Amino acid sequence: MTTTVTPSTPDAAAPPLSPLTRRPGRWIDGWNAEDPAFWQAEGRAIARRNLGWSIFAEFLGFIIWQLWSIVVVMLPAAGFTLSSSEAFWLISLPSLVGATLRFPYTFMVAVFGGRNWTIVSAGLLLIPAVLLGIVVSNPDTPFGVLLVVAALGGVGGGNFASSMANITYFFPQKEKGWALGLNAAGGNLGTSVAQFAVPIVVTIGAASTLNISLAGWMWVPLILVAMFGAWRYMDNLSSAKADFGSSAAALREPHLWVMALLYIGTFGSFIGFASVFPKLIADQFPEYSTIQIGTASITLAFLGALVGSLARPYGGRLADRFGGARVDRVRVRCHGRRRPGAHLDHAAAQLVVFLACFLVLFAATGMGNGSTYRMIPSIFGGPLAGQGLRGRAPPRRRRCCASRAAALGIISAIARTAGSSCRRCSTRPQLATGGYTAAFVGFVPATSPCCW
Repeated sequence: MTTTVTPSTPDAAAPPLSPLTRRPGRWIDGWNAEDPAFWQAEGRAIARRNLGWSIFAEFLGFIIWQLWSIVVVMLPAAGFTLSSSEAFWLISLPSLVGATLRFPYTFMVAVFGGRNWTIVSAGLLLIPAVLLGIVVSNPDTPFGVLLVVAALGGVGGGNFASSMANITYFFPQKEKGWALGLNAAGGNLGTSVAQFAVPIVVTIGAASTLNISLAGWMWVPLILVAMFGAWRYMDNLSSAKADFGSSAAALREPHLWVMALLYIGTFGSFIGFASVFPKLIADQFPEYSTIQIGTASITLAFLGALVGSLARPYGGRLADRFGGARVDRVRVRCHGRRRPGAHLDHAAAQLVVFLACFLVLFAATGMGNGSTYRMIPSIFGGPLAGQGLRGRAPPRRRRCCASRAAALGIISAIARTAGSSCRRCSTRPQLATGGYTAAFVGFVPATSPCCW
């Protein structure tokens, strides 16, 4: 009698082992987003979960960062007496601080971990939010104190650099443009939401005065939610390493400065004009600066940031298909045509023309900015590393290429500083002529660099 024995093959039936190793503190070792099997099995789900909470934390960062551009317009009605120059300093200083913080924030993810730094950076937002709620409740608050609290709001601007750096590590090259575009768009929506929600909240239930302190207090519960979500659901990647040497080398790389110019023309102009938009409407169309709905007031300024933010991921998607340079060429043409035309707004009857021109401008900056998110990862550390923007070999091969994360942080910091300059430069023409026409005409060559 013969007995046939069929050997069991448990290894063949078992699913493949995950390449990931998890350690306490939600640290992950062995992350490789470029592995298609790993990415489909579990990488995409983990990356998307981190992306969602990163967007929420960055969303709140942008809100705190842009609060003073909204609150300054309301301060005279709350009993504060500010000159036009003082008002513009309160608007501009958070941007300057935020631009400066982007340099160190770029490396914080690699030093502390993406999850850990998201908890810390979100927690720092509590300081300017609470202090704003305190200082604006007293019209006798010295201007110097207002200036210090406004400067503290700059911590929200640094969140952008660390958030973008963190998401860069999670996604594969083929999906970076879309993921970074979503991350940036979700964060920038904070500007639009704040411009829409703050005027409503501070005027609800107010008879003759504004509950302006709510502009800061209303965000505290959401900040606490962001801190808990980052602690509970986000991860740290051990593969996220800081490369200070390659970052220093990137400063000597001509392509970094080319991308910085393009970024100035997109994100720098977007955030600069988004911040000044409430005051611009209030100065040019005071009777339309707010629209009364019951006891609440809303401002049309939120439309600019909303359109620009929603256009960002689609700019990245178009860049994936047609190339970032082509998309940015369209943006340059829109800037050149729309900005000089934005001064067709001196009569209240032309408010619609004014808004239409600016919304085209915001859409162009958003789509152009989305295209840069596709270009930067490809140039720095991607398959095009060591090649020119058009794929040609450069005169000399770069000895050290900066990481994508470092390049994003450096470029965004440079462009953000330029965005602050846009707002400050608009002050002098407004004081001298009573209008903004000269400033907008001057911004055309300054913020629309050519990418041919």
